Amino acid sequence: MQTLRVELGPRSYDIAIGNRVEDQFGAFVRPRVGTVSKALFVADSNTQSLAERMCGRLGFGTVAAVPAGEGSKCLNSAGELYSRLAAIEADRKTPVVAVGGGVVGDLAGFAAATYNRGLPLLMVPTSLLAMVDSSVGGKVGINIAEGKNLVGAFHQPVGVWIDTAFLTTLPEREYQSGLAEVVKYGVILDADFFAWLERNTGAVLDRQPAAVEHIVARSCRLKADVVQQDEREVTGVRMVLNYGHTFAHAFEAVGGYGAWLHGEAVAAGMMCASRLAERRGLVDASVTERQAALLTRFGLPTTSRPEWDVDALLAVMRRDKKNSAGRLRFILPTRIGHVTTVDDVPESLVRESLTRP
Repeated sequence: MQTLRVELGPRSYDIAIGNRVEDQFGAFVRPRVGTVSKALFVADSNTQSLAERMCGRLGFGTVAAVPAGEGSKCLNSAGELYSRLAAIEADRKTPVVAVGGGVVGDLAGFAAATYNRGLPLLMVPTSLLAMVDSSVGGKVGINIAEGKNLVGAFHQPVGVWIDTAFLTTLPEREYQSGLAEVVKYGVILDADFFAWLERNTGAVLDRQPAAVEHIVARSCRLKADVVQQDEREVTGVRMVLNYGHTFAHAFEAVGGYGAWLHGEAVAAGMMCASRLAERRGLVDASVTERQAALLTRFGLPTTSRPEWDVDALLAVMRRDKKNSAGRLRFILPTRIGHVTTVDDVPESLVRESLTRP
């Protein structure tokens, strides 16, 4: 296995990455949770059996499962987890172990952050999107009708355990969705990584173990480097990770948290952001075209759905957490491998980016 360190002072933790290393799970977890005898494993209906198996490998714990899908990332589900924690008489040392994709990680993390004012959290991501993005960095939260992730907290895990063998059974659409976040890292931080993805598209799509481990490890390292500089999104450095997300969250909200997977929305959102950057004169068309070509090869959308009302999309975007003084704020590319924050964009240009490829 390879181990990456996220350096955050007393909240530092390790990301362990390997392939077919399930038998090493207990050895990784025990020193990070201490001498405890109970834990709550949180899963969904797709990962419940895996969570039960991992629970057995740890040697203690109980499993709580929620229905699969974005709809479970809500206050009602969080309330159910609170009840389960109360039932096992959880104290402040009782770990919560999230076994699943981004929804499970965000929901379990939110419960861990808020029950007893904070419980240890261990991430066991099972989707590509969770492995490369949501399991690292400490952002946890739930959705409400008014928007995605509007209720949440910063709560760093005590460790992240990634076994890329879990991806062999991941449905193709879910796997492709995760690739959107992988492409994002290349656009915002690493031009060489973006070029590597262009050259190795086939190996990535075929889920060749070496290629998968490379994209997971590189994505985690890039995100960890950003989080170390700006853990709680105070200085603005961490904001670059939101490239494409202002548009994406609007697509998800207007679509009803189900029409698109998160990565599909991010893919189209990145394209809208790149077209907006063109209209602002920050990049030429070649930057947008390279992104479009790679995302298309990965089977991802590159435009908004025509049936989604533009005014409704803009209404959601006005509530985005990144906005300042009532102005829309966007992360826009200046070249492959670098982005900048822009907060003086006229809504007319945003509308054009949504409606004119």
